[in-house]
Amino acid sequence: MHESTNRESRNSVIKKIRKALIHKTNNRFPGVDWEKSVYMPLTDSPEEAFANAFTRIGGQFVFCENDLDFAEKLLNLTEQNNWKSFICWEPKITELLDRIEFPYATTSKDFEEGIAGLTSCEALVARTGSILVSSRQGSGRRLPIIPTSHLILAYTSQLVAELKDGLQLIRTRYGDQFPSMIGNITGPSRTADIEKTLVTPAHGPRDLFVFLVDDTNSASQKNG
Repeated sequence: MHESTNRESRNSVIKKIRKALIHKTNNRFPGVDWEKSVYMPLTDSPEEAFANAFTRIGGQFVFCENDLDFAEKLLNLTEQNNWKSFICWEPKITELLDRIEFPYATTSKDFEEGIAGLTSCEALVARTGSILVSSRQGSGRRLPIIPTSHLILAYTSQLVAELKDGLQLIRTRYGDQFPSMIGNITGPSRTADIEKTLVTPAHGPRDLFVFLVDDTNSASQKNG
């Protein structure tokens, strides 16, 4: 009896689908451009828009004129925040840290309290102040979510206006080798699951820093 009822329900659904395919309804909104952005264009520069949106959601934004300026500001913030240890295992970043003789570790069995992790990112979304990361980065899946403080080294050439632009940037970069995981980090870890009360930190880093390095000149030199 139970199987018969299921069969009848299934046949009823199939009949409705066939009817809908045969008797198609007219488009009620033929003049709508579904590809058009629903947002107003950004009035600020991408750098300003990202900085404003990022700080509004609790992030700490640091603009750097070049890699040397980044190194100096990283040293200052390390002293100010009393970070006990530093984890980084992305070759492009560790090469820079080696040049300034900045102490760091490439492995950690226990991500104890007070540890800071430094990673790169895939893109910065100016509209929302979000950071796109993926499993294809050298930092993998763990480093962006386990340390007490998450530090991100990004460049102005990675700034995009909207989330869809960031996803397109990733698709262009990797082609057929699209990452198995893409994360969208929007501010420090927080939750409102319990009684709708906002609590921070929750299940990830309590502090989020973005060091934005201006690579406009280097990019123009490469293009030239």
